[in-house]
Amino acid sequence: MPEPIEVNEDNWDDVVLNSDVPVLVDFWADWCGPCKMIAPAVHELALEYDGLLSVGKLDVDSNQNIATKYGIRSIPALIFFKDGQPVDQIVGAVPKGKLKEKIDAVLAG
Repeated sequence: MPEPIEVNEDNWDDVVLNSDVPVLVDFWADWCGPCKMIAPAVHELALEYDGLLSVGKLDVDSNQNIATKYGIRSIPALIFFKDGQPVDQIVGAVPKGKLKEKIDAVLAG
């Protein structure tokens, strides 16, 4: 069963920048209530899009350099990467349907 990959500064390049498929990275923190609200939807999407999309979770408290590099000021923030470049993002807790729309658009693009 594919689970979101725990992404950190050590595996960032391999998991996100060098991925053969688009990657959705969930920037979150343990103390963030809205992050916990969307976590089940993020897990479900990792299963639904297995093979088409990788899903990673990055703890902003433990990986501040990456969070800063991508301008994360508010969490949850979900950034879509394609060919190592950020192509879209969502900030805040949004319904699963909204996430699916964005994923489908990124995969179609």
